[in-house]
Amino acid sequence: MPHFTLPLTREGPIVNVGFHVSAPRAQALKEKGVEAPNLVQGRALIDTGASCTSVDPTVLEQLQLTPTGSVQVLTPSTGHNPHITDQYDLAIVIPGASKSDAPLHFPIVPVIASELLQTQGFHALIGRDILWHCVLIYNGKGPYFSLAY
Repeated sequence: MPHFTLPLTREGPIVNVGFHVSAPRAQALKEKGVEAPNLVQGRALIDTGASCTSVDPTVLEQLQLTPTGSVQVLTPSTGHNPHITDQYDLAIVIPGASKSDAPLHFPIVPVIASELLQTQGFHALIGRDILWHCVLIYNGKGPYFSLAY
């Protein structure tokens, strides 16, 4: 089972991530003779409190994505009153520990746009929609975390 172990940072469990247009979007662009935007590299915080993955709008803009819909989202700051946010489909790749390890790859993931992530030092929150496919070990005393997939 591929896995990696990284040190915990002050921000928490941070992983490098590649963002790309979803597989269906890439195919549609190819059929039109249009080249898909380049892969966008970023950092993501693994967040077991997030039910879905969220991405900073700057990443979505670089990928030239338009919303595929909207969803209601509850956050600690919204309390019982959900707010509506745009949803996008994109592909996410988390590299393995070494070049010989297979990356954790999702060809299509519905994500929501979330402001202010980049100002906190990362571009995305990896939520339980992705973590559902993984084993996460968080060792605060280590301090390290491991992700197996």
